[in-house]
Formats: sequence, structure tokens, C-alpha cells
Amino acid sequence: MSTDEWLHALAAELRRRGVEAGAVVAEAASHLRESGEPPLTVFGAPAAYADALVDSLRTPRPRSHGPVRLDVRGVTKSYGRRRVLTGVDLTVRAGEVAAIVGANGCGKSTLLRICAGLEAPDAGTVHRSGALGWCPQAGGTAEFLTPDEHFTLVGAGRGLARPAARDAGRRAAAGVDWDPAGAPQGRHLSGGTRQKLNLVLAGLGEPDLMLLDEPYQGFDHGSYLDFWAQVWDWRDAGRAVVVVTHLLAAADRVDTVLDLGGRA
Repeated sequence: MSTDEWLHALAAELRRRGVEAGAVVAEAASHLRESGEPPLTVFGAPAAYADALVDSLRTPRPRSHGPVRLDVRGVTKSYGRRRVLTGVDLTVRAGEVAAIVGANGCGKSTLLRICAGLEAPDAGTVHRSGALGWCPQAGGTAEFLTPDEHFTLVGAGRGLARPAARDAGRRAAAGVDWDPAGAPQGRHLSGGTRQKLNLVLAGLGEPDLMLLDEPYQGFDHGSYLDFWAQVWDWRDAGRAVVVVTHLLAAADRVDTVLDLGGRA
């Protein structure tokens, strides 16, 4: 089965189950381009993948009303003459998940970088409360450090002793179906494995606010579902999570959706 045939079959299976197919199929196509693997290897049969996806979207978790961890007001940003963000507002409380969605180039990653303090807005304010965990869409890892060395380095900055940081990193890695013990330096890791490393580093030390920029790029089907299961666990633990994503089908499993599609 070719990639196009698999994507067409997936769209049909999702429509049969009452799921909006466009965003999900686009997300799957992006994963396949990134991995370069056949769709049956990455995701399995279209019907089985559709069933797993629908099952992952059932039973929404109850909403929480904890303290505000992120408050964005009137954020505006331009690059030269190109306006990327205009008057964006977003509030996320402890125990909530917010999804930032929209077409490529609409400013999703820019907004998240502003929220993380890595870029300054032209106008508007960003207030954060508590410790911050950050997972970039790309980069973020050191070329000449092993995963265990990443864990101990980042863990030290979050008050974790070396053995505790290593053990915490390995436990978190197991949650996305990855065993980092004995893994090579960052420069030798695949793109998907680097993203798993970034995701684990973002969660070390149990930060109060987590900003995740399409952190599942290059993940296979199982790891992708594991990622969302981890997000729900973080929410249940009282963390505030902001995820840049194209997967609109997950909208009923998040507390806030900020659509930047019309802002580019």
C-alpha cells in the first residue's frame, strides 16, 4: 500500500467514526515525511490506527480551576513588514491543557517562544508563574552529550542530584517507549529520538508550566499516543501544559484551543 493510498484509507476510516479527517491526515502525512518509513510500518493498518485514535479521544478529563500559570495579553509581533501576531490573548491555569493551532507560518512557534521568554513581543505582556519546562520543535540538545549526561545537566539546574536526575529521565523516557541507557551522543540520535529527549528534559523536575512546540515530530504511532497520554497525566498532576499542534481532532481533550489560523 502506497503512502497516498494509506492516507486516503485513513481518511475514510476516520469519517466512518465521525472524526474530522483533514487535520489528522495532514498530521499523519507530516510524520511519514519526517520518518521516511512506509505507513504500515509506522502506523499499522488504517482501520486499526483510526480505532486507536478514536479510543484516545474518549472520556474527556474534568476541567480544573487552579492558579494561573500563564497569562498572555495583547501580544503582537512583526518581522520587518510582516505581522505575525496581532493582539493575542491566552490564559492557562494549573491542571489545564491549551492547544495552539493554525496553518504553517501563522505564528504558533513564535508565540510559544515569546511565552518562554526566548523572544520579546513588540507589544503586549506575558506573565508566568512557577517553574518552566520547554520543549522546542527542533534543536535543544547538545551534540556531544549522551542522554544520561543531558539528564544530569538539566536536572542539576532543577535541583536534582545526579543519580536522581538520571533515574527520572530514564523513567520518563520509558513513557514514550524509549530506553536511553547506553544511547550514543546527541549527534548520533535520530530526529524522533532527539524529540523524545527534548520532551523528557522539559518534564524533569516537575515544572509547573510546560511549553511544547510540536514535540512529537518524528514519533511513530505508538509513541505519538504515548505522548498524549503523558500530557493527560501532567494535567492530572496539576501542571499547566501548552502544546503547539496540528491535531484538531484532540480539541475535545484539551481545555483551551487558541486558533491562530487567521492571524498570519
